[in-house]
Amino acid sequence: MTIFIFISSLLGLMALGMPIAFALIGCGLALMYYMGFTDPQIVVQNMWDGANSFPLLAVPFFMLAGEFMNAGGMTRRIIHMAMAWIGHIRGGLGYVAVGAAVIMASLSGSAVADTAALAAVLVPMMRKAGYEVNRSCGLIACGGIIAPVIPPSIAMILYGVTGGVSITKLFIAGIVPGLLMGVAILLAWRWCIGRDPIVTEPKRSTAERLAATRQSLWALVLPVVIIGGLKFGWFTPTEAAVMAAMYSLLVGMFVYREIKLNQLFALIYRAAETTAIIMFLVSAAGVSAWLITTANIPQQLAALVEPLMDNKMLLTFALMVLVLLVGTALDFTPTVLIMTPVLMPVLKQAGIDPVYFGVLFIMNNAIGLVTPPVGTVLNVVCGVAKIPMSGAIKGVIPFMVAQTIVMFLLVVFPQIVMWPLEMMSR
Repeated sequence: MTIFIFISSLLGLMALGMPIAFALIGCGLALMYYMGFTDPQIVVQNMWDGANSFPLLAVPFFMLAGEFMNAGGMTRRIIHMAMAWIGHIRGGLGYVAVGAAVIMASLSGSAVADTAALAAVLVPMMRKAGYEVNRSCGLIACGGIIAPVIPPSIAMILYGVTGGVSITKLFIAGIVPGLLMGVAILLAWRWCIGRDPIVTEPKRSTAERLAATRQSLWALVLPVVIIGGLKFGWFTPTEAAVMAAMYSLLVGMFVYREIKLNQLFALIYRAAETTAIIMFLVSAAGVSAWLITTANIPQQLAALVEPLMDNKMLLTFALMVLVLLVGTALDFTPTVLIMTPVLMPVLKQAGIDPVYFGVLFIMNNAIGLVTPPVGTVLNVVCGVAKIPMSGAIKGVIPFMVAQTIVMFLLVVFPQIVMWPLEMMSR
């Protein structure tokens, strides 16, 4: 009964148009009422506890880093470098989109920001070259959702804090799955373009390629420093976020000289605005998480999936299907914050590694960013490209299917996810 009250009150409040953060608090109050007590002090205390976490300080700094990278010219130089090396190949602009998406994912960790930047630059070029616009937008959208999987990832920070999982291990374990997502959509793109009448870009000279690479070196160094620093224990994920923000600011101001002093307030304000939304969601989720535990909802869910408890692969597959369905209705951050405290006790009881499951969970939620009807990233690319949602949905299907297949293959072959951790532990 408690599961029914939790789900029905949450979905009911959302259906009435209530913002998700308030809906989370509201479903928490509904659970409190059902259990026979209503105490506002508990609500306030758990909201405070939900956001009172040192690792969550990484969120505003990674947001800042993303703003500084876009404004400072890092993003544009990465796209220019990819164009110089592979833009001349048939379908080259699609390969450029995926290559740039992977590199940008290792810098900012924000799917929405990466997609907007890629779409703004590449969609006009792809239109002019004769690429089918809906398919191009679908590719860019699926390239953008690699960002939450490849470190540094804001989503992994939220999952790690909510579930009590090592963020450093999540970052390292996300590298290979993120790259596989990129390979999957590259193969799908190669298959899709078929015999389309595409105008290829002229091949660049070696000197032009080297010049474009030199201009991008400042951006390319950052992910190496972050992953290396985390591996060798030089800094924590939060300190890595601070370093990324400072590095991108200094490069944008003093190396590329594209960030001016009068722009700083607007950039910091935008990062603070996005951070406030995320942190309020985290606070509200603290209320529902406490009540989920108090109402024994994880134990009830464990009882429902008890027939699958002895088969880790089958249980993981079933949970992935569940998350995939939830992701079509809920946005990324609420799904992570709501489902993590529900699923974590089930994972522990079944003996499933929370780092391994966390990577698949984040991949699954990332795919949810391009699935209708919510599809936040799909909405972003539609807005930038000025195309109807129906066209974007048609264009995204082959790439979304390719990434979903990769996710379920990783359910069957978990060693692929854990391999980097095993290598680095030696």
